[in-house]
Amino acid sequence: MKVLIRFILLFITVLYSASGVFAQEDSTAKESDSLKNEALIANTKYLQRLDSIKIADSLKRAALESELSSLKTTDNLKKQELLNELEAIKQAEKDALAQKIRRIDSLKQFVTGFPISPFTDTICYVYAKLGPFSPQARAHNVEERIKELEDDVLFNIDSLKVYESEQTVDLLYNDVIVLSITDRDALWMGESTVGLANKYREAIIKSVKAHRKATSVQTLLKEIGLAILVVIFVVVLIKYINKFYKWVLLKIYKGRHTWVKGVRIRNYELFTAQSQIGAMKFAINAIRWLVIAILIYLMLPVLFSIFPWTKNVAGTLFGYVLDPLKKIFSGIWNYLPDLFTVIVIWIVFRYVNKGVKFLRDEVRSGALNLPGFYPDWATPTYQIIRILLFAFMIIVMFPYLPGSDSPAFQGVSVFLGVLFTFGSSGSLSNIVAGLVLTYMRAFKIGDRVKIGEVMGDIIEKTLLVTRVRTIKNEDITIPNSTVMNSHTINYTSASKRYGLIVHSTVTIGYDVPWRKVHELLINAAADTELIQQYPKPFVLQTSLDDYYVSYQINAYTKQPGKQAVIYSSLHQNIQDKFNEAGVEIMSPHYQTLRDGNATTIPSDYLPDDYVPPPFNVKTDKKD
Repeated sequence: MKVLIRFILLFITVLYSASGVFAQEDSTAKESDSLKNEALIANTKYLQRLDSIKIADSLKRAALESELSSLKTTDNLKKQELLNELEAIKQAEKDALAQKIRRIDSLKQFVTGFPISPFTDTICYVYAKLGPFSPQARAHNVEERIKELEDDVLFNIDSLKVYESEQTVDLLYNDVIVLSITDRDALWMGESTVGLANKYREAIIKSVKAHRKATSVQTLLKEIGLAILVVIFVVVLIKYINKFYKWVLLKIYKGRHTWVKGVRIRNYELFTAQSQIGAMKFAINAIRWLVIAILIYLMLPVLFSIFPWTKNVAGTLFGYVLDPLKKIFSGIWNYLPDLFTVIVIWIVFRYVNKGVKFLRDEVRSGALNLPGFYPDWATPTYQIIRILLFAFMIIVMFPYLPGSDSPAFQGVSVFLGVLFTFGSSGSLSNIVAGLVLTYMRAFKIGDRVKIGEVMGDIIEKTLLVTRVRTIKNEDITIPNSTVMNSHTINYTSASKRYGLIVHSTVTIGYDVPWRKVHELLINAAADTELIQQYPKPFVLQTSLDDYYVSYQINAYTKQPGKQAVIYSSLHQNIQDKFNEAGVEIMSPHYQTLRDGNATTIPSDYLPDDYVPPPFNVKTDKKD
């Protein structure tokens, strides 16, 4: 019962959608019919002009023949002149007839005429205008008269007669003109007017008989019975499809502990066993409903083709499926030349890209040396060239892509271009800055740098951002435009060849000899790990202040990434060396009462025989 209700609802939906499509097709058909009418009416007018010439020639020929018969037998010269004129008129009539035939043949190539189809089959076509009636109106009027013949219970085929009038040959039924045939109609069909009238008479009689037989009570009962059998057959098929669906589901549930084990791709579990069962159930259910929909859709044209009033609907429903398939296959077939062109373009650019990639590998490995071109430029340059090649390939392929010449495709392309332009202005500045930084060679991956206030190691360089990891394991992302606008200090670039100079400043009072301070600072640097012994550390006296002298220790290292450890160790060694020598470091400033240097030197560092100096008071102050 549920299946029958669903079928009825689906049947109503299909009829409703079909009615909308029929309305669209009717509007398109009306427009096409109007153009066809105009072409046929113009042709009729042209033939009428030829007919008027023919009538004038006929009158002239009759006058010549009358004059010729009135001549005396001795007037041979005048007689020959009239005969020549008669021959010229006959030749003009033949030429006019040939011209008519050529004109009609040319129109037959693209004009099909208006069919006279009172029931299901087409009896004939109307091509010519008659009086005030267009070809379309003539066809419609004839269809209505033939339907009236079929409605006449006392219709007798002997009452349908052919009658020849002055200008037309008519089919008469009880003094009612059913169809009129003109010379132009005969020219279109390539027959005589009487012969064409008899042919149409037989076709009308045959069509009326066939329709009466198809619409008889006995025939209708047979058609209804056949339709019921078709519906029952489809319902039974749907019933067994549902049973098969339930049987498959039962097999899946039984196998959930055996063959249904989920889907894994290496170490990733794409589907668990339960989700796999759900996916299989959904897929099988979708297939079931698809098969049922196809069965019902195929059943509807069969039902419509059983009854004579709905045969056209059956053809239309089949056309909904067949016409798109024909268009698809026709489109694919017509696109094959362009497709081969696209494939050739892609192959050419693919091998060009391979050649550029080979050059990149050679330059990056150092096998190929280009003057002024550094090996670390190879990869970014290859990326830029690859993008340009890809863009150029798209430009070359674009005219050969399907739908590239359609306004919708072009409108979407323009919209995407505008959207990209206005939505990526900041990104474009970062991309340009990234390219500039690449060819500036300001830093590379792994370098210890200081960008603005950020100090750390370069861990990633992209077209948009630069990522720096500090010694505290903080990953800082800096836009390339910001990097361009900031000063950058690279501690690594020259360290491998020349060594990085680490330096620190201490302030010592004027009472301590500067040579001793130099010695202590150099010894402290020499004892520091990761400090190069050659070149030797050296000391610079950077300033002579009011109460102390500033000494700067400079030492070389080739480990710029360990500056924090080096500075910490260097400061520790400076404290130890100066404490051992009893030299007081005067920074930072402080003010106190003390007994010499004993208050600033830890007792652990005092020798056993140390004697403190006499007590005195010393004040450190800064103006």
